[in-house]
Amino acid sequence: MPRKARELIDGGHYHVVTRGIDCRRLFRDETDNQYFLDIMAANLPKFKISIFHYCLMVNHIHLLIKAIRAADLPKFMQVVLQGYAHYFRKKYLSAGFIFQNRYRSRLIDNDLYLLECGRYIEKNPLRSKIVSELSRYRWSSYLLYATGKQNDIVKALDPLYLDLASTDEKRREAYVNYVLQGRPYEDILDKEFHIK
Repeated sequence: MPRKARELIDGGHYHVVTRGIDCRRLFRDETDNQYFLDIMAANLPKFKISIFHYCLMVNHIHLLIKAIRAADLPKFMQVVLQGYAHYFRKKYLSAGFIFQNRYRSRLIDNDLYLLECGRYIEKNPLRSKIVSELSRYRWSSYLLYATGKQNDIVKALDPLYLDLASTDEKRREAYVNYVLQGRPYEDILDKEFHIK
């Protein structure tokens, strides 16, 4: 049976999730994480998309992407995931699939949810108890929003982040407090994306 076509719209925002096959590790050491980020950074200029938020977890990946040109989202994902799979198989002498099925994408049809989705994405390492402080996790966009640390992936900030305060310092402080707040829907999203 053919796969259902993705519903993509120009200018749409998408929460994209992909995970390792059978929930296996996608990133075994820091060079793996860096390689994935490097592939994304190298390919971003080739496609009309913007990444607002991201987080690389041990066995899955979250991205919040604006598809300026809708057709570029699957092309970008294909190039990045195939490039990383090729690297992974070569490095670890692995064969077969690296990623489980195709990536999942959910259209964010309410712009007010953009920052909330980014918050959910970047809070993952804390919720999964990988770190006790988000400032210690290097493999997400959190440090850009919380501290202003330069980032090669996020070239345009989440527009709702810019509305948090009138200065960079106050905006960063507000964002840190915002991210640390608990939300009852987090477990629901985990189940929907088959995260745990």
